Amino acid sequence: MTTPTLPMVAVDPAMPPGSDEYEQRRAAIQQRLADSIPVELRLPRHVVDSAPKNVTKIPRECGLLSERELEITENFDAVALAEAIASKVYTSVEVTTAFCKRASIAHQLTCCLTEFFMDEALTRAKELDDHLAATGKTVGPLHGVPMSLKAHMPTKGHYNNIGTLSSEKLMEADCQAVGIARDAGAVFYCKTNQPQFVMHLECSSFHGRTLNPHNTTLSSGGSSGGEAALLAMKGSVFGMGSDIGGSIRGPAAFCGIYGFKPTANLMPRRDGFPGGSAGELTIPATWGPMSRSLRDMDLFMSVFSAAQPWRADPRLTTRPWTGLATPSTHAGGPLKVGFMMDDGAIQPQPPVAKALAWARAQLQGAADVEVKPFAPLRTREAAKNTRTAYFPCGVDAIRAALDESGEPLLPLSEWIFRDAQANPTPTTQGLFEMSNRKEQFWFDWADHWAKQDVDVVVCPAFYGPASSHDTAYYWNYTILFNYLDMPGAVLPTPIVAGAKGTEQYADTAPLSEECEHVRKLWEEGDFESAPIALQIVAPRYHDNELFGALELLKKYLDVQQ
Repeated sequence: MTTPTLPMVAVDPAMPPGSDEYEQRRAAIQQRLADSIPVELRLPRHVVDSAPKNVTKIPRECGLLSERELEITENFDAVALAEAIASKVYTSVEVTTAFCKRASIAHQLTCCLTEFFMDEALTRAKELDDHLAATGKTVGPLHGVPMSLKAHMPTKGHYNNIGTLSSEKLMEADCQAVGIARDAGAVFYCKTNQPQFVMHLECSSFHGRTLNPHNTTLSSGGSSGGEAALLAMKGSVFGMGSDIGGSIRGPAAFCGIYGFKPTANLMPRRDGFPGGSAGELTIPATWGPMSRSLRDMDLFMSVFSAAQPWRADPRLTTRPWTGLATPSTHAGGPLKVGFMMDDGAIQPQPPVAKALAWARAQLQGAADVEVKPFAPLRTREAAKNTRTAYFPCGVDAIRAALDESGEPLLPLSEWIFRDAQANPTPTTQGLFEMSNRKEQFWFDWADHWAKQDVDVVVCPAFYGPASSHDTAYYWNYTILFNYLDMPGAVLPTPIVAGAKGTEQYADTAPLSEECEHVRKLWEEGDFESAPIALQIVAPRYHDNELFGALELLKKYLDVQQ
């Protein structure tokens, strides 16, 4: 039976309309999600209609969650929650119930979900509780812990899509990564929104536009923006994202959570993107954790390493995960931390510049850290080459498919298409030249890194706080490290964007036309309450060493665990 329309916070700009047939199918899919959310978990209409820009406090204040459910959803990271379930402080059923209820609230405020399957999750949670009661043992390190999944990740019995309505398909099996998490004891209860073609630093698709919980006039980021918004609302404790241009790190930064993009071929992604992606011929995607703490990210990586995923996916490295336990020897001296204060093309907006200055001040004077400047190298070139590589055969076929389905091409899809449309390379020679340019860039960057003599680099994850809707144009600070296939972690800082007009740029000239545009976006936007995060990167396949460095740096950088 169809339930009443689900109350949802809405902001401008509205999603562009498609054909009548498309809109009918879209409405049916949205109603399918609405029908899955019990009526007793609906927010009162007046709460939705009068919601402030910052909606993060509404779950606590709305009265739908008990004190125990608030305790479960607010006071634990995944590591602590797994320990509490294993020691029978909580059952998986009550933990899963709490997160399902909070996720339904989060969705009504931010449009972060694409699927919600509470009954299935509770059935799985009870099976795990029964197993623990009968054997005294957990099934694995994630026993009973709820985990949210990005919409494109194939999950048995659930819908998969790549951000377009015509791509939606019901899946008959888990992909490898989802299967590993399930075997480790994770409880799946929802899937989260992603943008059209999974290719924006915004989260807008036929499911709607995901809003930033800290300021709903801003983007939650993309392409894992549904995950980030859900985590920021504490409707998830642990999520899985993917990243080919900043899709874990951008949303993590926009929403003030933790995120990690590993080196490609460290995390399993077999069967993770049905049909494959031509862009991965040059720019490999990678999957990774989105979480509440540094140690949660470490737990996530250790679970997948312990499963030895390379046995089923021979593309993967066999290097074991040591993570936060990696020794921080650094040739017997201090950890050498470079600070890249800008990328040579776009200066950070004032709150990000403030966060960089704060982090540098925190580390200066530390006996076990040497702070050094780090100069950028050809970031604009890397960004353009990557955007072209995403669509090596051009975009004509993609446009034709959208025209046939009646789905509108969204503004940020048009934006990301522009370089590939101008420079299609649908020949063997073209693909070779594209790959050769990337490898030469790798060589040049390796020399550049060695000359500056650092272990890790601290830099922005984005030029500003979360962007205003439909304005996340320049991915330079994340896309660079996809082109280089270098691991990067995003850590929140205590810095938050102030009220409009309270923060100004330093009196310096813009570095480029893009930089001038970003300054204009700053003047036009209202970024109040947006969290600010920083990115820390290491050389390719130095993922363990990066986490060893983070373990050392956490006491200076206000890191959660």
